[in-house]
Amino acid sequence: MQKMSIAEVKRLLAAVNSEEELLSFREDSRKGIIKLVSAAEKRLDKQKKLHEQFEQMKAYELFYREQGYSQIAGVDEVGRGPLAGPVVAAAVILREDFELLGMNDSKQLSETKRLFYSEEIKKQAISYGIGVVSHEVIDEINIYEATKCAMKEALEKLSPPPDYTLIDAMPLGHSEKECSIIKGDTKSISIAAASILAKVERDRMMREFELIYPGYDFQNNMGYGTKKHLEGLEKLGPCPIHRVSFAPVKSFFA
Repeated sequence: MQKMSIAEVKRLLAAVNSEEELLSFREDSRKGIIKLVSAAEKRLDKQKKLHEQFEQMKAYELFYREQGYSQIAGVDEVGRGPLAGPVVAAAVILREDFELLGMNDSKQLSETKRLFYSEEIKKQAISYGIGVVSHEVIDEINIYEATKCAMKEALEKLSPPPDYTLIDAMPLGHSEKECSIIKGDTKSISIAAASILAKVERDRMMREFELIYPGYDFQNNMGYGTKKHLEGLEKLGPCPIHRVSFAPVKSFFA
């Protein structure tokens, strides 16, 4: 019986989804096939690890569903540390069968992956909401309180409303039933999803601000105090979206 060409084997291996499906290919001693089988094994191993990670990140959602809750929201914020721009929060309720392998804390993902995941989350979510609190309010009430306001705004936009809320790091006191999770964006799939939505939205806003207030490199630093940002601040002084209560911005108003 004539052996399949390496090109044919490559095409078939690309569709393999289990170790068992590799067995027949392991009998082929050609070096090219051995390399292809090895690559397929690595792909399957990576896929397995992503599945395991995803299942681990569903543990909080699974636990509270077993307690009888069905509309479990995750909420997270982006933008507590920057010298300019708003703080943005997102809240999201995911379906029980939601699956999007590779999701994690938004800071650990490339921009391309964040954009892809953001669109998929919006498509698959039962509901999501975005909360934005401006730099003026941050200066007025402080960043901690402004962050809570952004989270509450995001939660209030959910329909249906959540019957349980998972929050990254800080207690919120907004929902009757809630759980604050330290480093929640790496432990809860709902919080991770909220982290991605918030990050994508705030980055979009900061790129728009760069067009209005050029010279601070907002499109790259998103308002954080990078070298180029500080150089722009020194050269141009604060712009209308700078947080005047944050050092070193406030030194311009001393």
